[in-house]
Amino acid sequence: MASDPIRLELMKNAFAAIADEMAGKGVRTARSAVSKEAKDLSTGLLDPQGNLVAQGLCLPVHMGSFPPTLATVLRKFGNQMQPGDVYALNDPYDGSGLHLPDIFIFKPIFHGGRLLAFAAAIGHQTDIGGRVAGGNACDNTEIYQEGLRIPPLRVVEQGRPVDAFFDILKLNVRVPDTVIGDVNATIAACLRGERALMALADKHGADTIAADMAQLLDYSEALTRAEFAAFPDGSWSFEDYLDDDGFSDDPIRIVAKVIKKGTDITVDFTGTSRQVKGSINLPIAMTQSCVYACLRSVIDPNIPTTSGFMRPITVIAEPGSIVDPVSPAPVAARGLTSMRVTEAIWGALARMLPDKVFACGAQGDFGVTIAGYEGKRPFVLLEFLFGTWGGRPDKDAIDALSSLAVNYSNTPVEVVEREQPLRIEEYGFRQDSCGAGRYRGGLGLVREYRLTGVEEAVLQVRSDRQKFRPYGLNGGGPGANAGNYLREDGGRTALPGKFMRTFRRGESYRAELAGGGGWGDAFARPPELVLQDVIDEKISAVSAARDYGVAVTPDGALDMAATERLRAGRRAAE
Repeated sequence: MASDPIRLELMKNAFAAIADEMAGKGVRTARSAVSKEAKDLSTGLLDPQGNLVAQGLCLPVHMGSFPPTLATVLRKFGNQMQPGDVYALNDPYDGSGLHLPDIFIFKPIFHGGRLLAFAAAIGHQTDIGGRVAGGNACDNTEIYQEGLRIPPLRVVEQGRPVDAFFDILKLNVRVPDTVIGDVNATIAACLRGERALMALADKHGADTIAADMAQLLDYSEALTRAEFAAFPDGSWSFEDYLDDDGFSDDPIRIVAKVIKKGTDITVDFTGTSRQVKGSINLPIAMTQSCVYACLRSVIDPNIPTTSGFMRPITVIAEPGSIVDPVSPAPVAARGLTSMRVTEAIWGALARMLPDKVFACGAQGDFGVTIAGYEGKRPFVLLEFLFGTWGGRPDKDAIDALSSLAVNYSNTPVEVVEREQPLRIEEYGFRQDSCGAGRYRGGLGLVREYRLTGVEEAVLQVRSDRQKFRPYGLNGGGPGANAGNYLREDGGRTALPGKFMRTFRRGESYRAELAGGGGWGDAFARPPELVLQDVIDEKISAVSAARDYGVAVTPDGALDMAATERLRAGRRAAE
């Protein structure tokens, strides 16, 4: 523990502030909507050994990916690093654990000739080449189809950009100005981190900063172990399913077993389905990140997010499974599986900590890419659609908010319509999509795109939850199923969860996201709250009667006598 707790608290906040400033720099200088609007990027500070010291306020599920990726860079370059260098990597089978659109950037920070730390950033690129624009297609069958694969490379050498890297990147992506602009934004974020940490070292000395980092890691571990010690010992399992991989109709099983003993927690995925043909396989480093993000959400938020927090946690996965695939398994759409993995972990944690964990929400199951050419100019729309939370043990869900694991942001309709040849016909809530419960699940969203500015484009979608609904907890009902639809000439055609097709001018694609599961017995929900949901058009009067046993008159008032009859009938039937 710290000999000077006040100083350690100040330095913890200083490191975290630097990581946040880096994130802000990345967002402000990015070119793509994915980074500047949705904020699909992350930043961090790591010590010279590659331990995470601080993470910026971006995507929690990225927290575990920085250390193994930097370890790969260190193995290759080791003592060759010089002040002014910058390194890049995106290979899922060489440390990064993500997918090809996620390009990692690392900048070693030297002070007085000594390696003091690393500034790190990751940005999801709008395109990375490959057979399908956007880099997230479900129907790849090997990683070689998925785009430009970058081994650990020095991309800036002592302050001078390595032209070969940027030339290769420019020739392999469809929107080079956007992609190179976003890569430079992550480099700028790392430069901001370097300047801020150098100023801190100038003030306090490099030896002191190094000692503070080491102490912070131990402090984080001690606090985490104290939290875990208060949890009950035992093991709890949960399983959830992906609908399919886009090739087979077979469901894909995700099993998470949480084992708690003393101050250590193990999450074991043994029994999870084998890796699949389609590109939803999840590399092991990302599986580990999912575990860290879920456990982070059930402990004190004031505990520093560092590698010290990760020390009491062990992850077990079978090589060749969908959560630890073997090369050359495709992984482009692995984000879908990461969502289901977190939901399985939370399901197990809900059995361990029933008063702490919320029901299943609608995470980033939908990835939508619409790409083509306006004349000779390529365009790529890339969006990940997040929906809602599940009901909580003491509150209703939060509608239209991404999950704790991802912290994704909305891309405004105006931005899409300004930058792309598209019109958003509808963006709003789905009535009656929320899971019923004492605490209501969140409403699913709908987003409908119409192609307007070009004759045709490619529409590629990876989605899920058409077969397996988001689960409720403690007697709460599941959320509504998701759906994909093509609308043309007044007709409506249902589409599978994972597809790619030609999108023609005048057609519209409608994404209907699943709703969140409910928490607790819906018939225990106060009738006044049910009525308010009817007034707000979150649920219909039909749903109020069917799902909650609450009768609402045509003029919008409670019929308490009819409500009592409905609820008494349910009690008698039990």
